[in-house]
Amino acid sequence: MLDVLSGTDYLLFAMIATFAGFVHGSIGLGFPLIATAMLSTFVDLRIAILITLMPTLTVNTLSMYFGGNWRQSIGQFWPLAGWCLIGSVIGAMVIIYLDPTPFKLLLALLIFLYLALEHTHRQSVKPIVKNHPVTHCGFGLVAGFSAGSTNTMVPILVILSLEAGWAKTVMIQVFNMCFFSGKIAQVTVFSFAGAFDGKVLIATVPFAVIAASSLLVGRQVQRRIDQYRFRQLIKLVLLIVGFILLIQTIIEWTAR
Repeated sequence: MLDVLSGTDYLLFAMIATFAGFVHGSIGLGFPLIATAMLSTFVDLRIAILITLMPTLTVNTLSMYFGGNWRQSIGQFWPLAGWCLIGSVIGAMVIIYLDPTPFKLLLALLIFLYLALEHTHRQSVKPIVKNHPVTHCGFGLVAGFSAGSTNTMVPILVILSLEAGWAKTVMIQVFNMCFFSGKIAQVTVFSFAGAFDGKVLIATVPFAVIAASSLLVGRQVQRRIDQYRFRQLIKLVLLIVGFILLIQTIIEWTAR
C-alpha cells in the first residue's frame, strides 16, 4: 500500500513526524491526533494510519517511561486500556473494509470537539458515575473505536479525565497507556488483513526514530517556552487541519 508513495511524500511525512513528536514531548499527548490529521490531508486515511503505527507506539512507550508512576497508573487503569484495545480492534476492522471518507469527517469533528474542550476547560458530557468500571467500559470502547477508525482517542479520554478530576501526571500516563493498547490492536488487525507487514515496518521505522528524537527535544524545551502561546499555536494548526478535512470530505462526497 505504501509502494505508491514518492520521495517527496516521505520527506513530507518526516516533517510531520518531527512536528507531531515535538508537540507530544511538550504537552505529553497529541502525536496520533496531529500526525493523522495532517497526513490524511495528503493521502488516504488508511495509509495515514499505517504510517503512524510504529511512530505512535514508540512515542507512547517513551512517554509512559519518562512520565513516572507508570506502574501505579497501569495497576489502577488497566481495565480502561483493555476496553480501548477491544474498541480499537472493532474500529480497525471497520476501516479496512469500509470507505474511509466518512471517517475523515469523524476525525474533523473529533478535532473540533477536542478544541472546544480545551477552550472551555470544562467537560460537555457528564457521566453518571465517576471512575466506575461501567464508565470505563463505555468510554474505553468508544475511545478505542475512535482510535481504530480515525487514529485518535484524545477527545473521548479528555472528557473522562476532566469529569473524574485526574491529575496531569495521571492523565498523561493513562492516555499514553490507552494509545499504546490501541496501537497494538491496530497492528494485530492490519497484520492479519495483510496491510501491515515487514515492508511497512521497515518503511516506517525511520519515522519512529524521527518522532522519538523530536519527543526528547520537546521534553527538554518544555520548561523554556511560553506554554500558553505554544498551545494556542497547536490549536490553531488543528483548527486549520480540521477545516481542511471537512472540506475534503464535502468535495469527495459531492464528486460522486
